[in-house]
Amino acid sequence: MPLMSAQTWLTQEAADRLRAELEFLETTGRVEIIKKIETARSEGDLKENGGYHAAREEQGKMEARIRQLKHMLEHAHIGAPPAGESGTVGAGMVITVEISGEAMKFLLGSREIASGDLDVYSENSPLGAAVLGRKIGETVSYIAPNKREITVSILEAEFYI
Repeated sequence: MPLMSAQTWLTQEAADRLRAELEFLETTGRVEIIKKIETARSEGDLKENGGYHAAREEQGKMEARIRQLKHMLEHAHIGAPPAGESGTVGAGMVITVEISGEAMKFLLGSREIASGDLDVYSENSPLGAAVLGRKIGETVSYIAPNKREITVSILEAEFYI
């Protein structure tokens, strides 16, 4: 099987939602966290000020999320993934597999595009890498994080809408 590079595909709806989140964090979110830090700072000694440290930690997490969103939006492909060969598993598809006699359905791609209760597996995860580029009807094996070999039969693959 040829090595395929993992691409992050976002639907237009997911990209719009992430842009709105980024805009909120860069504007209102930053203003709110600065107010929290200033309020906590005014309460006294910073060494023993739990509110100050909590607000600074929240600020760090928010800034990390801003960086993550910017990177994702700058490098993501927006729209439908290119149509590959018919019946071939690719990023942005909902895959149905059989593992140990049980059917399992998941989105292959980024959790940022999923809505609802659908499980999401990255193309770089052991399961995602095992099925990426394979055809419906194939059976493949992969090594799980617990070092067990797991056999997977690919039953269906359809583009996520």
